[in-house]
Amino acid sequence: MTFTNKLITYLESDRVRNVILGVILFNAVILGMETSKPIMERAGDLIVVLDKICLAIFVAELLAKLIAYRARFFRDGWNIFDFVIVGISLVPVAQGFSALRALRILRVLRVVSVAPRLRRVVEGFVTALPGMASVFLLMALIFYIAAVMATKLFGGAFDEWFGTLGRSGYSLFQIMTLESWSMGIVRPVMEVYPQAWLFFVPFIMVTTFAVVNLLVGLIVNSMQDAHQEESVASTDAYRLEVTDKLSALEAKLDALIAAQKG
Repeated sequence: MTFTNKLITYLESDRVRNVILGVILFNAVILGMETSKPIMERAGDLIVVLDKICLAIFVAELLAKLIAYRARFFRDGWNIFDFVIVGISLVPVAQGFSALRALRILRVLRVVSVAPRLRRVVEGFVTALPGMASVFLLMALIFYIAAVMATKLFGGAFDEWFGTLGRSGYSLFQIMTLESWSMGIVRPVMEVYPQAWLFFVPFIMVTTFAVVNLLVGLIVNSMQDAHQEESVASTDAYRLEVTDKLSALEAKLDALIAAQKG
């Protein structure tokens, strides 16, 4: 076995994966502690050193993968994801890049690339995006129509909520999420326009209970399909392994029979 193959086997082993996962979680705790002024006053220097050690481990892991996979490294979307996340952490804080310091917490997202179950969830979500685009377009049309109607119907008396198309859209989004929709917006509107429920109730029925649940259904179906594909791939690999073992066993038996006849 060549050095490259040994390195790939080592990097893909469960032990290394668990170590990296532990470093990611530990780094997440460290980054959270940096937001506490009392903790930073007591152990700020130690926390900064620990953060740099975690970053050094991530960089070493990426370098090892680059050596092992070479050009294949950039063919894997998860490797590119890790490369970008770690690269952001290496950008200098000074010279207008101080805002990127807050983005270091994005390292925690590496848990997704390390944990297979979380990767399956994200892959299912990405697979659902084409179907979700059609649903989002439908949602945008419904919101536009409803915002125009709400502005014309209620904008005169409730300028703060429905005075413009943008305000109407934001208010309708709040209503769709069911955040203080009744006592906060709809009932005050109904005090002036008693029949306003004829507009708001169908809007909630269509957006909250129909379109949003349609999005959830698309995501769930995509995750189930991804899980099924993974199960089929595992089954095929197992069948291939069993077939190879049976073929090897049959060859040995044929050799033994030939030897006995000879």
